Amino acid sequence: MIGEEERRAVDAVLQGHVLTHGSRVREFEAAFARYTGAPHAVATASCTAAMQLAYMHLGIGPGDEVIVPAQTHVGTAHAVELCGAGCLFADSEPLTGNIDLDQVEALVSDRTRALAVVHYLGVPVDMDRVMDIAERHRLFVVEDCALALGATYQRAHVGLRGDVGCFSFYPVKHITTAEGGMLITRHADLAERVASLRAFGIDRHDPERRDTPGEYDVALLGANFRMNEMGAALGVEQMKRLPEFLKRRRENYEVLRDGLAGIEQLEFLDPAAGDYQQSHYCLVVLLRDSIYRRRPEIIKQLGDRGIGTSIYYPKPVPHMSYYRGKYGISESDLPVASRISLRSLALPVGPHLNVDDMHYMVNNVAEVLRRLE
Repeated sequence: MIGEEERRAVDAVLQGHVLTHGSRVREFEAAFARYTGAPHAVATASCTAAMQLAYMHLGIGPGDEVIVPAQTHVGTAHAVELCGAGCLFADSEPLTGNIDLDQVEALVSDRTRALAVVHYLGVPVDMDRVMDIAERHRLFVVEDCALALGATYQRAHVGLRGDVGCFSFYPVKHITTAEGGMLITRHADLAERVASLRAFGIDRHDPERRDTPGEYDVALLGANFRMNEMGAALGVEQMKRLPEFLKRRRENYEVLRDGLAGIEQLEFLDPAAGDYQQSHYCLVVLLRDSIYRRRPEIIKQLGDRGIGTSIYYPKPVPHMSYYRGKYGISESDLPVASRISLRSLALPVGPHLNVDDMHYMVNNVAEVLRRLE
């Protein structure tokens, strides 16, 4: 949802002379830190880049292992693999689709350096238990918050209990910078080092702050994971709209969830009760035994009625070709994640929609499923 304010902000950047390493990135970082309550925020090229930078900071590499949820976007695992480390995949727990923390305990070994937790579909993981496991085994904790902007755990924004929280601003997320990400952390030294790592490891990565133009040193082996000024200008304006975006998502989600509740062919990922607020990224239903094999047909019929759907995710990461070839993990090893991938159907609740759209979806989902009987 791009408005005139965003267009004017981007145009103002294009009218100027600084397209990267400028004030808009710092302004966006400050706005994001204020909203989440983070002491430090570092803008990056993507959420995957933010996670990879966290592992680079830690020095994770060949011989090291990171525990990763099987049910996530492939970027969660790629960030580990790109550092040369290996992934240990944990299955999902059936109520929420989040990582099964019982399995996490069993996977920890002497080579395990970190734990990646994904707040699946914006529903917070039990971070008390995560941090208990991490402290006992001395694990670095990366919170993948790609779908969780606006979510809280015990009244604190997700991303602040672990060592870092990483967010995505891809166009379908809660706000967008076209492409982009953000890393938040409580640790000043970590934020400072990541800010250098995202720009080649240059010691003075802001050209405007160099005493002599073109003069700098390279202190670290870094990458080019910066956010540009146009994306940051978008982000600054999108942050102003975020409270209204989240309000409309919550209203849409509740209407859609209530409306679909009586359809017996559907079941839901119902988070356990707790002191948390989810981000209402989308509503995922699971198709029961009688119809889940007809999911492509259901998607086609809903699409013909103007209802867009998606799948989160088409396969658990270890069943994607690259990871299956490397690790050889079968479907029977990850029964819950496999079940979610085979049966899930995501319905939109974004702020571009309204309550009438939710009622339209309820009526049409019910009709499509009724015709399949």
